[in-house]
Amino acid sequence: MKVAVMGTGYVGLVTGACLADAGNHVICVDVDERKVQMLREGHIPIYEEGLEPIVQRNVQANRLEFTTESAEAIQNSDIIFIAVGTPSDHDGSADLKYVLQVAATIADNLNSEKIVICKSTVPVGTCDLVRETIAKRTDTPFHVISNPEFLKEGSAVQDFQSPDRVIIGSSDSNAAETVGELYKPFMRRRDRIVYMDVRSAEMTKYASNAMLATKISFMNEIANLCDRVGADVEKVRAGMSLDERIGPHFIFPGVGYGGSCFPKDVRALSRLGAENDFLTALLNSVEDVNNRQKLRLVHDLKEHLGSLKGKTIAVWGLSFKPKTDDVREAPALVGIERLVSEGATVRATDPVALENAQEELAHLGDKVSFYKDEYETIKGADALLIFTEWNQFRSPDFKKMKEIMAAPVIFDGRNLYSTAKMREYGFHYDSIGRPTV
Repeated sequence: MKVAVMGTGYVGLVTGACLADAGNHVICVDVDERKVQMLREGHIPIYEEGLEPIVQRNVQANRLEFTTESAEAIQNSDIIFIAVGTPSDHDGSADLKYVLQVAATIADNLNSEKIVICKSTVPVGTCDLVRETIAKRTDTPFHVISNPEFLKEGSAVQDFQSPDRVIIGSSDSNAAETVGELYKPFMRRRDRIVYMDVRSAEMTKYASNAMLATKISFMNEIANLCDRVGADVEKVRAGMSLDERIGPHFIFPGVGYGGSCFPKDVRALSRLGAENDFLTALLNSVEDVNNRQKLRLVHDLKEHLGSLKGKTIAVWGLSFKPKTDDVREAPALVGIERLVSEGATVRATDPVALENAQEELAHLGDKVSFYKDEYETIKGADALLIFTEWNQFRSPDFKKMKEIMAAPVIFDGRNLYSTAKMREYGFHYDSIGRPTV
């Protein structure tokens, strides 16, 4: 099939590359000429495991193109994906200006019957707005379909090529089946395409992310309660996970969720409730718990040290999760901001997110310094805070750490180490929901 993808962020780039890899001809459109040129050369501007070789392979095979020319891409395609950002507006609602701008561009360049797919995460009713926007500007027939993405940063390629499910929301069965054919190459073992109406498809995306965010905040609240009553959250989690109704996923305690999806989508769903005169009390609490949890390590460290003024604090992990360079709403950045406001200086490291973190924290000046090596980061530090569970942080040289740190103090936001072993090594080791040693 001939496909256009409007937007080359995480969703658009992975979608375009994987569809091209399945034999389709795909044109990806972006307004950033520098980014487009980089992609034409086979280089990707994000860190996503396994994506670059797919882009390179399909660019070389002429199945994948990148352009800034929207008109040509739209006119030469049968299916057009809208995959632009929907950032949170000032009131927490999803900002749809980019989606509607693309819709208008599509309308102005329709030269035959097309299928327009909303791939961006959008509130319920957005596809209706897209349909209205296009219909006002053209008489050419078209169809609008909701096809929300369920890609996890760090495993987005695998998620696209082996999806848990593909949701297709449409009022036209023929258009829906055409889109279904696009996904058939990824359904060889089992057909997981689910057809439904448009609004239900839009809601499915938000409901899924809100449920996962709820599980995270619930487990963090249980962990905090374990700290108060002397229980071990890791043992609690192990006992809970054996219940098939609960399962083992998304019940790991930590320092809260971040990234481009969960925070934004929980807020947008809450805002949708407010717009429809419905109080989303549970979702509001999920966000409140998460906001507090992001500062958990800093609060515990301050309680341990008494004051952070003049202290040097090391930070391991800046991305909101491993296997990505995304630092959007990352707990580490929230923690670093608070550490600096309390008078501390920070030494930070991350395997792939240093550049993005430096950009986000540039306003803090020389209060934050960045290092590529984790041991260089902790030299002379009064304490180490661990925010992201990168594999290289799981088995460090504790003897070396103790020798080069000013004090053997670790506050672990991901429960990476054995409390008993940390006691043997001579560290003050504080984690989430487990007895302190």
